[in-house]
Amino acid sequence: MKVLVSGFDPFDREKINPSYEVVKALPSKIEKAEIIKKKVPVVYGKSIEIVVEEIERTSPYIVIMIGQAGGRASITVERVAINVNDSKMPDNSKKIIKGNFVVEGGPVGYFSTLPIYDIVKGLTRIKIPAGISNSAGTFVCNSLFYGVMNEISERRLNIMAGFIHLPYLPIQTLKKPHLSSMSFEDMVKGVKKVIITSVEEYRSKYM
Repeated sequence: MKVLVSGFDPFDREKINPSYEVVKALPSKIEKAEIIKKKVPVVYGKSIEIVVEEIERTSPYIVIMIGQAGGRASITVERVAINVNDSKMPDNSKKIIKGNFVVEGGPVGYFSTLPIYDIVKGLTRIKIPAGISNSAGTFVCNSLFYGVMNEISERRLNIMAGFIHLPYLPIQTLKKPHLSSMSFEDMVKGVKKVIITSVEEYRSKYM
């Protein structure tokens, strides 16, 4: 059993991105599953290429993509990726995309195949604030989520996959104290629980 977990570079003038900091802190094995860690750039297209290449190289059973949603107060499990890139903010290659498809001719959207309700239930049981989000935005997080789900669908891969958003770390809110944050320890604990729940679901369904 292999689980591919990706996190992003810092962006939007931030010096840190909790998504990859948490990924780095994960153990090499969780529930006897090998954890494959991947850092991806906040760049349209390139982020998809890197995760797809890693899927081809490692053949994971589960892919969990993680990003930062500054301002949210809880770990949010994304329900759906939509086929649009649209943001006023430039990616880290300074590209701004307005209203383009992630995949030309692709379906409107893809639902996560992670057990989103069980994940939220598991997180709240261990006292980690969590919820389901119905919008991953239209920036690079959504683009990666959609692109990877499209690859899995097109190639009919037996992979469970989805996207998780993390809040800011407390250090990121020192100059914006009106915004919510979550401790690093709780984020790591929460992502471990996401992985455990997903591994249990995969094993019960497919193994």
